[in-house]
Amino acid sequence: MREFVRPKVVVSKCLGFDHCRYNGNIITSSIVANLMEYVDFLPVCPEVEIGLGIPRDPLRIILENGEQRLVQSASGRDVTEAMEAFCTDFLGSAGEIDGFILKYRSPSCGIKDVKVYSTTSLKSAVIGKTSGYFGRAVLKEFSYLPVEDEGRLRNARIKEHFMTRIFMLAAFRKVKSEGHMRDLVAFHTENKYLLMVYSQEELRKLGSIVANKERETFQELVSEYEKHLYSALSRPPRYTSSINVLMHAFGHFSEQLSNQEKALFFGWIQKYRNGKASLCPAINIIRSWVVRFEDQYLMNQTFFEPYPEGLMEVNPVDSHLREDLWK
Repeated sequence: MREFVRPKVVVSKCLGFDHCRYNGNIITSSIVANLMEYVDFLPVCPEVEIGLGIPRDPLRIILENGEQRLVQSASGRDVTEAMEAFCTDFLGSAGEIDGFILKYRSPSCGIKDVKVYSTTSLKSAVIGKTSGYFGRAVLKEFSYLPVEDEGRLRNARIKEHFMTRIFMLAAFRKVKSEGHMRDLVAFHTENKYLLMVYSQEELRKLGSIVANKERETFQELVSEYEKHLYSALSRPPRYTSSINVLMHAFGHFSEQLSNQEKALFFGWIQKYRNGKASLCPAINIIRSWVVRFEDQYLMNQTFFEPYPEGLMEVNPVDSHLREDLWK
């Protein structure tokens, strides 16, 4: 059983932490609720932090003389400068963060698809889309970190990519704080297959850094490693990349397996490639061989458990716990 470092994640406070929406509501997010057991959250409501009350007149972004402004529709109060000052102060003092989960389409926290209006009038037309002021500042200041909204995290692949990143970055943060080469080597070794899924090119560069042929100091190495780690994780992997990793793992056992065992494994790989099955059966076959042949190297690979098992969800359509339709 892997031990996971708890990621530090900034989250919009209205997502299950406080009744701080403009109308006094709280938003229920199953994603955030499930993460609470495993993540250290830093909740924040930028609108409350700049002095707006609960409840309050809602904010909207308007285009005024070619410039976007953040205003309260009912009163016309402009809070643009106050919000920009808060973003600078908060993000400058937040410390080491592993990711962000922000409110979907919020004029303050939204990271995309936030409506831009022509005027403050409630009847004014939507003339474009943008990001919210706090969300925009986060994307600019922390472009290298996982930043998502609770709407996008409803997508299974986006959620998996996000969780994989925050737990890997949390583990790396611990490596940096401990300051030992052996910890960096261990981190790279345990994450080799997972990094292979993301980028073989960056994996080679990271391996070269860890080899340390120039005999650089830990601080020099870890700084360079961090840049390439962020680069490796910047894009979600192609779904077929996992096949390559499983084939590498298969190579550990190929000479010890029967023809029937090999055929079973390759059959599930082909079904996955053809979109006829998930990757889980092929992964579980490899995991059974890892246990059977006591392959310690593969046992330690984060590829097989990139984030806590308690966060893995079964699609209810596929679950045997569905309603019994035969009754």
